[in-house]
Amino acid sequence: MPEEKVKNKIWNLKLFSSRGGIDVPFFVLAVALLAFGLIMMFSASYAYAYYHEKGDSYFYIKKQLVFAAVGFIAMIAASFMDYHWWRVLALPIMGVSVALLVIVLFLPDQANVRRWINLGFFGFQPSEIAKFAMIILFAHFISLNYKRMDTFAYGVLPYSLVLGLISVLLLLEPHISCTVIVITIGLIMMFVGGTKLRYFGILGGTVVAGLTAVILSGKISYAMSRLDVWINPWSDPQGKGWQNIQALYAIGSGGFLGLGLGNSRQKYLYISEPQTDFVFAVICEELGYIGAVLIIVLFGLLVWRGFVIGLKSKDKLGLLIAIGLTAQVGIQAALNIAVVTKLIPNTGISLPFFSYGGTSLMMLLAQMGVVLSVSRSARLVKV
Repeated sequence: MPEEKVKNKIWNLKLFSSRGGIDVPFFVLAVALLAFGLIMMFSASYAYAYYHEKGDSYFYIKKQLVFAAVGFIAMIAASFMDYHWWRVLALPIMGVSVALLVIVLFLPDQANVRRWINLGFFGFQPSEIAKFAMIILFAHFISLNYKRMDTFAYGVLPYSLVLGLISVLLLLEPHISCTVIVITIGLIMMFVGGTKLRYFGILGGTVVAGLTAVILSGKISYAMSRLDVWINPWSDPQGKGWQNIQALYAIGSGGFLGLGLGNSRQKYLYISEPQTDFVFAVICEELGYIGAVLIIVLFGLLVWRGFVIGLKSKDKLGLLIAIGLTAQVGIQAALNIAVVTKLIPNTGISLPFFSYGGTSLMMLLAQMGVVLSVSRSARLVKV
């Protein structure tokens, strides 16, 4: 459809519409993961909060409940918003995202990285907005040019430039894990959109070569140290290997059925900040193999249902938005679990719905609302 016709069609839409019902299975899965995540985040955090937050064991859960409430409202609101309006907002959101990624580079660092903008009462990571901005922009461009996605000019070049710009800004923070997520989601959306397979070999080789060169250059020295610790965390058991070792102890002590909800031993100041990146280790210790598998299944079902919504969508825009947003959840969950179980080096990546963090939780729930918006007009199968 020509771009002018698309614009004319958008301006004739209502901003909010209750036409059609949301996909109930997807909504239930999202709410179940949210509730499960809040319970486990509290269980993992109360001992750490008591010690580090002046005896307030409820410090993290109180803030997370506020984030969850705001995010839930945003999810409901986004589910009623016609997703075609994201065409209009795609470029402005990307512009704001790039501006924030530049601004954060000039702010004071925290632990040798610059990832947060602190507003005093609230801090947020521009990288969370960048992921959403990239997905919306790609969905917009690909849906306009899907008949020409087999060419280099329309199927590779513009998306490579966007990914390159965002990746460079993220690497300057530095934020390797988010860079990997953004690139992976972008490549998935390009593949779904129709980019020819031969281009992926070139893009993949370029990405790997670029990341390798940056790491080996020493500009991101912490990445090399994390790689060494990943290979043998016991080479520095009281230092950089501490987090990995304690996580493995937690997983191993959980066994098949776990020690019981609230009964983790490693969360008592052994696992550093157990409420964030390593909350899955506490889950394994308290709920065991059964609990860990249940969480993985819930994530798998959420991603599967999101893909179903996309595949049943009435247009390419809905397809790409639903697949892009749910792929982000699946990729991030898989990487976090892989880090905690020592399958890959520590990348500092959070577990969706479970890890403490306001920006990520509110953005995540709002994005689930966008998928629900797509489901209102999708021709869904019964389950």
